[in-house]
Amino acid sequence: MSNLRVTIKDDSGKECTIENVQTFRKHLQLFHKKGISIHDENGHYFTVDDSFRQKIDAMVRELSG
Repeated sequence: MSNLRVTIKDDSGKECTIENVQTFRKHLQLFHKKGISIHDENGHYFTVDDSFRQKIDAMVRELSG
């Protein structure tokens, strides 16, 4: 299995490591599917909107391919 760890910047520009981007995407699909919301990942805050969801989807595709 490929390494699914990614590093993304939070809303304040600090780097945050996501251990499994597929699990992270599933969480977004369940709890942040539509509209704009805030996700807290170990003290890092992300504004989840369509652009952010597309960015995460692209990361998953890249790592899965």
